[in-house]
Amino acid sequence: MKDIKIDDFEISAQINIKDLPTKFDLDASEKKIEKELRKVSRDLADIQNRMYAHGKYSVLFCIQGMDTAGKDSLIREVFKEFNVRGIIAHSFKKPTDLELKHDYLWRHVRALPARGKFGIFNRTHYENVLVTRVHPEYLMYENIPNVTSLDDVDDTFWDKRFNQINNFEKHIADNGTIIFKFFLNLSKEEQKNRLLRRLNKPNKNWKFSPDDLDEREHWDNYQTCYEDAINKTSKPHAPWYNLPADDKPTARYIVAKILYDTLKEYTDIKEPELPESQKENIDSYKHQLENE
Repeated sequence: MKDIKIDDFEISAQINIKDLPTKFDLDASEKKIEKELRKVSRDLADIQNRMYAHGKYSVLFCIQGMDTAGKDSLIREVFKEFNVRGIIAHSFKKPTDLELKHDYLWRHVRALPARGKFGIFNRTHYENVLVTRVHPEYLMYENIPNVTSLDDVDDTFWDKRFNQINNFEKHIADNGTIIFKFFLNLSKEEQKNRLLRRLNKPNKNWKFSPDDLDEREHWDNYQTCYEDAINKTSKPHAPWYNLPADDKPTARYIVAKILYDTLKEYTDIKEPELPESQKENIDSYKHQLENE
């Protein structure tokens, strides 16, 4: 099975999204890939347990992609070995009335993981420079000062948002949050196949929405917006990874391996040691319990 190198997926220079692969050959059967994923997932869970006890770092796992890119199933399979106490997931949908009364980052700040925990953003703060950029009319609901019409939403507006997002991520990274951002790079042809599968299988019909077809009409616009967002916000402290998403098992394994290979380098993440006074009395504690 082909080895995974982080550098093959991390975006560290300006990219043209059309040049990024949507497929990656691991040179292994699906059964082999799933077996290796289970192993890496268990190793990741061990790191998470140490991180929970250590209590000085958190992990923010961000996942973005077009409809049907496989976000939900990826999260389920990559993190299935985790202890539920150490992980929390958020899926950001249309803002509520309360959320619209605050700035656009407010609901994301509230959802950040505490030290020792993994936080998953399934769709993320980048919706605010993707969906609202494709549909700028949504911004009118945010009641932003000095934005009274769509004429006020220009390149300067979006550059300001990118700067705000970069500052937000730099702040949390400086304070112990390890950030991963994955772009599930799905081909348009594969999206069509997955939408058809939802329509052809009665037990999958519930996943389909006519809105999926409406958004598909904006495919090229979304790709342009993704490219701009990635180029302007992939930083050493908060890198984007291009994740070839046409094959789900492969995508899941790549994500798990990147997470593991990155986090295992944090050699300072260790279980805390007992105070000397308690370590000296371990035999006494055991004796007390054994003779109850």
